[in-house]
Amino acid sequence: MTDIHYLALVEVGQQIQAKKLSPVEVTKAMLRRIEQLDVKLKSYAYLMADSALAQAAAAEKEIASDKVRGPLHGVPVAVKDLCWAKGAPAAHGMTIHRDFRPAEDATVVARLKDAGAIILGKLQQTEGAYADHHPKIDPPKNPWNADLWSGASSSGSGVATAAGLCFGSLGTDTGGSIRFPSAANGVTGLKPTWGRVSRYGAFELAATLDHIGPMARSAVDCGAILGVIAGQDPKDTTSVPLPVPEYLASLSGDLRGVTIGVDRRWTSEGTDGDAAKVLTEGLRVAADLGAKIKEITFPDPKAVIDDWFPLCGIEVAVAHEDTYPARKDEYGPALAGLLDLGRQQSGMDYQKIVLRREAFRGAVRLLFESVDLLAVPAQAFAAPTLAKMAALGEDASLIAGLLRFTCPFDMTGSPTVTLPGGFAANGGPVGFQFVGRHFDEAGLVRAGDAFQRVTDWHKRHPGI
Repeated sequence: MTDIHYLALVEVGQQIQAKKLSPVEVTKAMLRRIEQLDVKLKSYAYLMADSALAQAAAAEKEIASDKVRGPLHGVPVAVKDLCWAKGAPAAHGMTIHRDFRPAEDATVVARLKDAGAIILGKLQQTEGAYADHHPKIDPPKNPWNADLWSGASSSGSGVATAAGLCFGSLGTDTGGSIRFPSAANGVTGLKPTWGRVSRYGAFELAATLDHIGPMARSAVDCGAILGVIAGQDPKDTTSVPLPVPEYLASLSGDLRGVTIGVDRRWTSEGTDGDAAKVLTEGLRVAADLGAKIKEITFPDPKAVIDDWFPLCGIEVAVAHEDTYPARKDEYGPALAGLLDLGRQQSGMDYQKIVLRREAFRGAVRLLFESVDLLAVPAQAFAAPTLAKMAALGEDASLIAGLLRFTCPFDMTGSPTVTLPGGFAANGGPVGFQFVGRHFDEAGLVRAGDAFQRVTDWHKRHPGI
């Protein structure tokens, strides 16, 4: 039981469901590893050891009776702290909510439990799921190198998944917060289409931008998790009434018949060598797998990137109106600054943002009439150091480079998969993205799986 922590989620699930591994013993092994390593990594906000062991014992009993619920049955996973779990603290990365214990599960947590997954605990995040951790909370440490950024805001999800402290996790993405920590920690992250996954029982950052999705060590593992958490929820009327595909049912291992669009100018200008190299290699592999690579011109995203900040600020101000500015002194500077920005916007400002967003969304939708996927970097600069990220608030080009390839697809609500694709000169992991048309997460799982069958970046782990 000492070498299982880096097994793929689906693989460990198959062994558990075949009764070759005990879910109780696997859970105990994971809890021991968390106790050993997370003192330094700081990925967990709250460990749910007692309930995890109880869930594992129940799973073992069911599996022994040949009652298998699916690929997650008996597998230990973890969830971002903003997702409610009945009776467990849900602080949302804030001090204001540190004593809040919800009386019910978030829909995504309830669905994980219904699938027989073992919930190990709540994973640390930035304050309110925005850019920085609260000054009184220790940020998670990148397991590859503590001097490198661990991503935001789902930093705990990225660190725990990469370090073998869970077999998969849930993150959220409003401006890039599944994709940043996936790239930074060398894991696979799937941001679903907005509306594919219920947001009920999850603290908001910005309601029309927030996406909940899986982070794991492969596209197949992400597909297995998404298959459990996706689908319409009457508690969230923004969730769409579309059937959930069997994401793992038709994986071919090739990309024949798939057209991948790439805007060479947009993806290369201002992009550093490591990020550009990983995207170029990803496209080469895709072509070898049978994909047609098509040169396209992506709609100019500058306006929607600029608009993301005030729009997010407005929506955050609504989410925090009960506590801000009434309890402003309990907020960290980054989140407070965003709230102030949002509260300064006029109705005219907001309507102009909405119109530009809808026009951009339509232009991207038209683009997908001629391509199946887009290939873009995860961010313009690869494996940033903590020292570099400390200048984020003072360096407009740094912010633009960070959001350039992420927030446009939160503004459109498009699904994306982030795949490990190499390493930077400083040893940090580097990822790239495939972007799909709305509700074609199955196409992203197929593309990610095909890429990962012929590469091994996702199988490389920090030496801990």
